This record gives sequence, structure tokens and C-alpha cells, in this order.
Amino acid sequence: MQVIHQPRVAWDAARVIGASIHDEELFRWLYRVLGDLLGPATWAALDETRDRVRWSGDERIPVETGVWRVRLEDSLRGRPDLADELAGIVATAGAVRPY
Repeated sequence: MQVIHQPRVAWDAARVIGASIHDEELFRWLYRVLGDLLGPATWAALDETRDRVRWSGDERIPVETGVWRVRLEDSLRGRPDLADELAGIVATAGAVRPY
């Protein structure tokens, strides 16, 4: 039995989100699957993240990655059953485009 470490899953997923900001295909895929998994508010949050990076420049990506780490950890605390699916999303994204 594999143990899922939720903070690690959140960190890995946040890194994938940060890496996807300039990759339209990956971002659109994440937008869809994360929104389906976490709910419609995720779509707005992803749009806001992308807009902030576009306005502030790439130096904003580490900040946004940190914001997503916290957001995802909070989500996993409330719904630990999502950790497996989120880990699967991260694995799929990493297989397609290493982050």
C-alpha cells in the first residue's frame, strides 16, 4: 500500500501549475482537470494566477506556486480523498512535460 503524503502532493501540484503558466496546452488541460476535481472556483483562481504573472512578470511564478501549495494543502485537509486523484494529475503532467 502506497502512502500519500498530502503536503508533498500539494507541493508537486503547485509546481506543475507554476510550470504550466507559459505552456498553453498544459495550462488548459490543468484548468479543466483541476476545475473538475476541485470545483469551479479553481477556474477563477487559475485565471487570476495567470493574469498576475502576465502583469508582474516571471518573478511572480514562485509566489504563485507558493499560493497554490497552500490552497491545495487546505483543500486536501478538508477532502483527503482527493490526494490520490491530484497525485495522478501530477504524474500525468510530469509524464507529458517534466516540470
